[in-house]
Amino acid sequence: MVVSVNQLEKHYGVNRALGGVSLDVEPGTLFGLLGQNGAGKTTLIKILLGLVAPTAGEAFLLGQPVGTFSARREVGYLPEDHRLPEYHTSRSLLDLYGALQGLPRRDRSRRAAELLDLLGLAGREKLRIRGYSKGMKQRLGLAQALLHRPRVLFLDEPTDGVDPVGRKEIRDLLLEERRRGVTIFINSHLLGEVEQLCDRVAILRKGRLIVTGTVPELTRQKASWIVRFDRDPPASFHVPGTSLEAVDDSGTLRLVIDSIVTPAGPDGALDGFVVAAGAAGLRLRHLERERATLEDLYLRIAGEGGPT
Repeated sequence: MVVSVNQLEKHYGVNRALGGVSLDVEPGTLFGLLGQNGAGKTTLIKILLGLVAPTAGEAFLLGQPVGTFSARREVGYLPEDHRLPEYHTSRSLLDLYGALQGLPRRDRSRRAAELLDLLGLAGREKLRIRGYSKGMKQRLGLAQALLHRPRVLFLDEPTDGVDPVGRKEIRDLLLEERRRGVTIFINSHLLGEVEQLCDRVAILRKGRLIVTGTVPELTRQKASWIVRFDRDPPASFHVPGTSLEAVDDSGTLRLVIDSIVTPAGPDGALDGFVVAAGAAGLRLRHLERERATLEDLYLRIAGEGGPT
């Protein structure tokens, strides 16, 4: 495992930031960490980086206890609220960071040029960072995290302040890094982006791990379908155990099946609905099962836990 955490706790006085978190992250995984502000996400990342000591439990990074120098050399990190020295240009800043990481001058120059091009900053190498927009600073922060070709990336809100085109470029870059075998640990509030990118997701609430799994596992199909007929069904049309509700003004309907009322279950009830619709002279034009989203799950968990 790249990351292995077992019953991890962190207390700040009477405040319990983490209350017994256990999780594993396999090599080459894009892992999304979700939770409201104060859920413990940043505390967990700081422990994994060796910046904060846990109160109890254990955590390993690349098979070594967190904080080990050799493991930390393999990590790239982009904090949420990073501060870049604004008197530098992008090239001089990356050259400085590369030197601190022990990269030879020629290697860091070549790598800096490659990353600035990939992240849409080519041609602005001589512009001082104080003249950069928030999105440009975010791209440059990601460049410094990738500069030494780390095996593990910790990214806290990596696309914050970046325009849609830039977010697409960053997503493509992260997917390419994953194809190279890099393990990427993302903390983000952009749930749609996490759903597009991540292989596995964990949701924290009040310092506890509420759910973890693959995106398909966590976004299971609903017992409802989007339906369109060749004409509006008559007001008298009704199939026991089901209900129809309008989605919009185009004639699109949502078919909801009550599996409790219908012992045959959703699929059996659906078959009965289609047969009944045909008997009523309704021709089915479209039938598509609805799928829950990561946002649906996140909001339900957040609602159950109340404010954090």
